[in-house]
Amino acid sequence: MTDVEKLAKILSQSSSAVFFGGAGMSTESGIPDFRSANGIYNQKLNQTFSPEEMASHNFFVNHPEEFFAFYRARFVYLNAAPNAGHIALAELERRGNLSAVVTQNIDGLHQIAGSKVVYELHGSIRRSYCVKCGAKYGVEFVMENIPVPHCEKCGGIVKPDVVLYGENLDNETVSNSIRAIAAADTLIVGGTSLIVYPAAGLIDYFRGRHLVLINKTATHADTDAELVIRENIGATLSKAVALLS
Repeated sequence: MTDVEKLAKILSQSSSAVFFGGAGMSTESGIPDFRSANGIYNQKLNQTFSPEEMASHNFFVNHPEEFFAFYRARFVYLNAAPNAGHIALAELERRGNLSAVVTQNIDGLHQIAGSKVVYELHGSIRRSYCVKCGAKYGVEFVMENIPVPHCEKCGGIVKPDVVLYGENLDNETVSNSIRAIAAADTLIVGGTSLIVYPAAGLIDYFRGRHLVLINKTATHADTDAELVIRENIGATLSKAVALLS
């Protein structure tokens, strides 16, 4: 039995599977990851500041023009479309095999693909809000109002609803993610190095039967997994779902 056939068998027996995904989930959609050799954090972007500094709340506050220039160029990919993996997960939810997606990604592609229950640990580029009055805006407002977007109601800066370095994760999103993982019969971890905390620590709440890892590189959870697949997430998930038909 191939790895994909094993995955399909696991999924066929699942009614509350959860997918926990990272940047590798979206690289097949043309969105670069952060920590690989060609990732955002390994690119030479600025002589003065590192990418990690530029993606921090402190930098957003103290250098807003530079922050937004960096953000628009490196975090927002509005032309990216869901790949086969996103579509497969939406189909698994529709079939009743998958109960939730927990993602570290901020691109919103899971929802575009059709997934209904998505917990975005690090927020989303699709949403923005005024830091002063809380008014809500879409991604287009941030992209079009250069250099720094200001609220039309009170003049405050409009911040992308993404979690920057130095900011805490949203408590409700974390709670919902923990609840879904703790109740899952299957946990599929894909496209994440499992080194970014606190998000990576959420898989420790899994008490279900099947732990599956789909990742190009090794993680600390490999030894605990029933199945480890070193292939593209999109192709792997779509082939597995096709076997369910």
